[in-house]
Amino acid sequence: MPSAETIASQGAGIQQLNQRRPVRVICVASGKGGVGKTNITVNLGLALSLQGQSVLLLDADLGLSNVDVVLGLNPLYNISHVLNQERTLQEVMIVGPNGMRIIPASSGIKRMAELTPAENAGIVSAFSELNESLDVMLIDSSAGISDSVVTFSRAAHEVIMVVCDEPASITDAYALIKLLSQDYGVDRFHILANRVTTSREGQDLFAKLVKVTDRFLDVILNFFGAIPEDPQLRKAVQAQRAVVEAFPGSRSAEAFHRLATQIIGRWPMPRTASGYLQFFIERMINPAYSAEERGE
Repeated sequence: MPSAETIASQGAGIQQLNQRRPVRVICVASGKGGVGKTNITVNLGLALSLQGQSVLLLDADLGLSNVDVVLGLNPLYNISHVLNQERTLQEVMIVGPNGMRIIPASSGIKRMAELTPAENAGIVSAFSELNESLDVMLIDSSAGISDSVVTFSRAAHEVIMVVCDEPASITDAYALIKLLSQDYGVDRFHILANRVTTSREGQDLFAKLVKVTDRFLDVILNFFGAIPEDPQLRKAVQAQRAVVEAFPGSRSAEAFHRLATQIIGRWPMPRTASGYLQFFIERMINPAYSAEERGE
């Protein structure tokens, strides 16, 4: 695990990076697995890249890599080598379609799925060592409510919550939103409906979630959009390619481009590093710093 001095230095680097050039940090999350989160992250990243954005994608499902599999890539190194101080992020980075850069996760390494909050946050802060010119950093988090999901959601500027029209997907998405909002102060989420048959279905799915959160939680949910059920997307998955690249005229590819346009044109630009990252650095430097001293 990085030392307190290393984390402090890296955190300062992230703040300097943001002062030089704002970078949108977006975490893509879901309450349960199997809702298409990784495929969405990959295609959204490529759509942003094709619209002129410099994109870095972090596979943050740290013990079960998926991004490289979805794109048919074979990385030599991954994030576990960074944690073990065997390689830098620059050395494990690979280049995907249209120049999109990717930090791959490890696969089948149990320890990577059981990192402590400090180790997860150390990975977040390590990104300050990159000398890359970036517009967007996309984080494909693991499903559920693990420590890594909490860490990356809190370190991001925006959180996209992927849901499907299934009771378990809606229930688990609500549980993750509740955890992040009540325990960690994340109060704004962009809801993305996946595998819908009509645009109305996506709106109805969003309304179901809002009905519950409005009653029990103090959060803001925004309807980000919907990805249609599309046989060409399934073909792209089987071919280990992004649908945006393999079938650019497909319904799903067009939907991803609309989402990318919305991010570029409508979402506010960040001005600083995430408040959580700064808070974490403060705690690591002085673990005895109490809640009372922080004015909480």
